[in-house]
Amino acid sequence: MKGAGQKTCFLPSRTMTDSELREIPFSSEDIYNGKILHAQRWMVRCPNGMEAVREIILHNGAAAVVPCFDDGTILLVRQHRVAIDQITYEVPAGKLDSKEEDPFDCATRELKEETGLSAKEMHLLTAIHTTPGFCNERISIYLARGLSQGQTHPDEDEFLGLIRMPLTEALEMIDNGKITDGKTICALLMTDRFLRHEGGSRS
Repeated sequence: MKGAGQKTCFLPSRTMTDSELREIPFSSEDIYNGKILHAQRWMVRCPNGMEAVREIILHNGAAAVVPCFDDGTILLVRQHRVAIDQITYEVPAGKLDSKEEDPFDCATRELKEETGLSAKEMHLLTAIHTTPGFCNERISIYLARGLSQGQTHPDEDEFLGLIRMPLTEALEMIDNGKITDGKTICALLMTDRFLRHEGGSRS
């Protein structure tokens, strides 16, 4: 028996094909062109033939990197994100200078600028679409090892604090809601998976 307010969920009788799900854009207009993002209004034709409006954010893409030291500690950056008015804990990251830039080069640059670190090894962990419902941003996530320290070179409008901690502590911060940034959660979980598979340290 269904409980109060519980609704019946009907599943499709067969698997939908890609063509039965695909929306086809047929026109677009610019809404806003900014330093980081480009907003457009698209008209699309739905699988049933109806037309619909989609507001789309176009983004060059980005790269993020988890600096992992030989003792199993990792380095995060603390910064104020004015959009949510919170101090966040995040992995070093930044946007691609252009659509053509190699995410590896971007990750290497952001690691150096934000933390002063250089890495002997850079492993691609995964790539994610952050908000595919309205944005095409794609972030490539790397694990950096064999680290050596140099000078940081943050952007003029970028104010960062650095904090080094065991990976296990960072994972606990995900569990207790202290780390809420999506790319950082994914990056830390993928790092943990990588090190477990390799048999590496998780101090």
